[in-house]
Amino acid sequence: MTKPSNNRRQFLKNASIAAFTVGLFPKSVLGETQSTQQTMACDVTTKDYYGVGPFYTENPPVKTDNQLAKSTEPGERLIISGRVTNLDCTEMIANALIDVWHANDAGEYDNTGYNLRGKFTTNSQGFYSFETIRPGKYLNGSQYRPSHIHFKITPPGKDTLVTQLYFKGDTDIDKDAAASIKTGNFDATHRIVELTKNTDGKWEGTWDIVVDGDGKNIGVQDVHLDKGVIYTAQPNPFEDEVEIRYGVFNKTKVGIMIYDIRGQLIASLADKELEPEKYSAVWKPDPSTPPGQYFVAFKVNDLQVQYLKILKI
Repeated sequence: MTKPSNNRRQFLKNASIAAFTVGLFPKSVLGETQSTQQTMACDVTTKDYYGVGPFYTENPPVKTDNQLAKSTEPGERLIISGRVTNLDCTEMIANALIDVWHANDAGEYDNTGYNLRGKFTTNSQGFYSFETIRPGKYLNGSQYRPSHIHFKITPPGKDTLVTQLYFKGDTDIDKDAAASIKTGNFDATHRIVELTKNTDGKWEGTWDIVVDGDGKNIGVQDVHLDKGVIYTAQPNPFEDEVEIRYGVFNKTKVGIMIYDIRGQLIASLADKELEPEKYSAVWKPDPSTPPGQYFVAFKVNDLQVQYLKILKI
């Protein structure tokens, strides 16, 4: 770990918590005051107006390789990942079952087998990820339905939430009976995610799921973002090494950990009490480390308060 020689006073002046947090984090992550945290908006995941739809097939296979679509499946490759947390975003939910299905590139469902159908389980840190193809559109009466992915999300011991995920920029969203809803129990606003292309030419989207469930504390109720924050991980994707830059605003114990998609700790880049300053940490994975998605976890006083997804290619 290296520490740049920036003047500490100037750093604190230029990188105040207000500037960092307002620019980088949604209201649900920042919190407000001790009295409002329990009622703060947390973008609770809503049901979809169309419910389960007519194309669900019971008993889909469990996927252990994070691949919903075969490598030979026609269509643009798509990676969806995120985290499952409880209703006030204070706990990560491990072992939540995520049942996924969608149409193929031509807008057709496999109703005789299990192509583009499968179940995934969140890891010990509440993360999930799967690779598939961007679903095609199909006519619903006289109108095409926007590209979408169906989800059934079941936290351990809790009820199942049935919903759908949509994608920003889809020209059929505003005309769709479900995706266009912006208020109430079927509000789709936070289920329309932005997709970007990575260096492999694959689309990527992040969707954090907020549902009723019990999990492991991630420290949001005691936010600690006034003590420090990660502000970049570059390059991302990376091949040989990635630099994580972060700031510490108050003297505090900080941890920078790397986890794989199964939630296993891969590396600890920092775990010590630090003075207010800018810092950087470099992860140089062993050559035997497989390519794929990893997560940088930022811990303050042993509570995980932030994470970033990084991709090793």
